[in-house]
Amino acid sequence: MVDKKLKIANKNFKSRLIVGTGKYRSFRECANAIKFSGADIVTVAVRRVNISDKNKARLMDYIDPKKITYLPNTAGCFNAEDAIRTLRLAREIGGWKLVKLEVLGDKKNLFPEMIETLRSTELLTKEGFKVMVYCNDDPLMAKRLENAGAVAIMPLAAPIGSGLGIQNKVNIKIIRQQTKLPLIIDAGIGQASDASIAMELGCDGVLINTAIAKAKNPVQMAEAMKFAVISGRKSFLSGRINPNLFGSRSTANKGII
Repeated sequence: MVDKKLKIANKNFKSRLIVGTGKYRSFRECANAIKFSGADIVTVAVRRVNISDKNKARLMDYIDPKKITYLPNTAGCFNAEDAIRTLRLAREIGGWKLVKLEVLGDKKNLFPEMIETLRSTELLTKEGFKVMVYCNDDPLMAKRLENAGAVAIMPLAAPIGSGLGIQNKVNIKIIRQQTKLPLIIDAGIGQASDASIAMELGCDGVLINTAIAKAKNPVQMAEAMKFAVISGRKSFLSGRINPNLFGSRSTANKGII
């Protein structure tokens, strides 16, 4: 099968890997990792990363927003009001309307607070934002977010930064079957094989930050994730064989000497 490009809010992207910009030792290391990842989109925590103060080192000095799509996110927000205020600020600073919404429930587990997330999605959509939504892996809530106007559904694989990999493949498959929106795994990826599994489940992309930024060699891990996403996508498109409890001969019985 000939693959199509990742399409989000009517914009095409070559890479299906989205990379975060937090937790790196320096902006330079971050920029190198993104280069080797091949990512077209990077997430930017508006409340944590300097993108406006020209008197200090800025992310923009290392990653050109004219070449890489910045995806402002609301990391660190715990209610709809803070999230909406943060994204309005992002729009004022850079004119960004394609955004990632993240509203957390508590500081320990960092699970999404879905009631506030749904409310934020509805309000931001009415203001003209194109909202990619971080959410739990609940198929019912994912459908509600789609109905509220989200442009991408981004369920967690596991808690943010945990590196545990995909914990609920069944729910991810259900969400995949019921939505036509881009489905992007967000949070919990730990290694390249996790990214491949996400793609083999039929996801449209993977967002990775901690697994790359906190690796012993972030640049090399970024490249590994790049190839893992490509490999998993090709595997999904190729159509896997049906699983079988019993062995099956590789060659026919006919013609045996």
